[in-house]
Amino acid sequence: MLEGIRHPPADLWRDGRGWILLSISVGWFLSIGVRLVYPALAPFFRADFNIGFGTTGLLFTLLWMAYAVGHIPGGILGDRIGEGRILVISTVLAGLTVLTVALSVNLWMLFLATITFGFATALFGPTRFTVFTDIYEEHAGSAIGITMAAGSAGNAVLPVVATIIASAIVWRYSFGVLVPLFFVVAATLWVSVPTRTSTASAVEELSWQTFGRIRSEVSSGTIPIVVAVQVSFSFVFQGFSGFYPLYLVEMKGLSPDIASTLFGLFFAASFVVQPLAGTGMDRFGTRPSLIAMLGVGVLALWVLPFVEGLVAIVVLTLVLSVLSGCAVITQTHITKALPDDTKGTGLGTLKAGWMTLGATSTVIIGGLGDLGHLTGGFLLLAVVGTVGLALAVLEL
Repeated sequence: MLEGIRHPPADLWRDGRGWILLSISVGWFLSIGVRLVYPALAPFFRADFNIGFGTTGLLFTLLWMAYAVGHIPGGILGDRIGEGRILVISTVLAGLTVLTVALSVNLWMLFLATITFGFATALFGPTRFTVFTDIYEEHAGSAIGITMAAGSAGNAVLPVVATIIASAIVWRYSFGVLVPLFFVVAATLWVSVPTRTSTASAVEELSWQTFGRIRSEVSSGTIPIVVAVQVSFSFVFQGFSGFYPLYLVEMKGLSPDIASTLFGLFFAASFVVQPLAGTGMDRFGTRPSLIAMLGVGVLALWVLPFVEGLVAIVVLTLVLSVLSGCAVITQTHITKALPDDTKGTGLGTLKAGWMTLGATSTVIIGGLGDLGHLTGGFLLLAVVGTVGLALAVLEL
């Protein structure tokens, strides 16, 4: 598998497709990376706006729910007006909303700008999957793994940089400095990604029959089980990523700077894990790859509350990064199984469902935190992850 990362299949770069892969990867670096800046800056939000764990969790839940809901129009518009156009629109809107977050003068403005940012970046979500499954016949898993690794790089770098800026100046500059980058990436996507990667004539007119056919397609074979595993993973991952830095500060006694650095380390390790997951899926199939990734990650979640000391937490953070490979496997499997003419619509609809359910984890953990049970919230994540693992082992 390591060989596959050092020397990716030549098909990924042939006929100018490397530029498509690169530009979308950089776009995802920003899109997901800025969303993970929020948990890193949670201590600063709590101090500036005088909010508790529950309100902080609600902010994260609404961010992820807006991101979830936006996948439906993202997928539909990608099918209807072209994948390339949607990627550009998403990136421009994200840049404008990040600027609004930086200028927020009260809690309501922060919430509204955050919700709008989540919706804007959602347009990017399903479209990047459909582009890669359109242009890569044999190596979609590898391409998606590389792109998700770029997102992990954003998650590793941007929260740490944002915390350093917030500590040195003020948290608003942590968002403000990112605004020009969104517009540069939007211009790059405009130049490099075709307006449409699917066959325009194959796109079906949107109707209730369209959704009925999608429902029929996803109700057969292994797709329902993979979707169920993805629901459990989404709950675990969103809860973990939303509160891990704050958990390290409040329960492990680490400083915000060290906590955000460990948060960045988690995603730095994910940069390696996710291409491995994609390559492993291409080589060994969905079931063994998913069981391996989810099994190791769930075990680490059970161990987390009982680990003390910086060195032990660093090691466990690296092990927990294995969780990030699960989404590469489940989402690639689902995308490839959907009908070609409604792939964007189908994926967008499914992602909206599982991410909306997953987004509830942050408000639940925040509520438990206000009750003095933040560790119990993380044990809940381990329980839900174990359910997903059991489904993968017993049903796939």
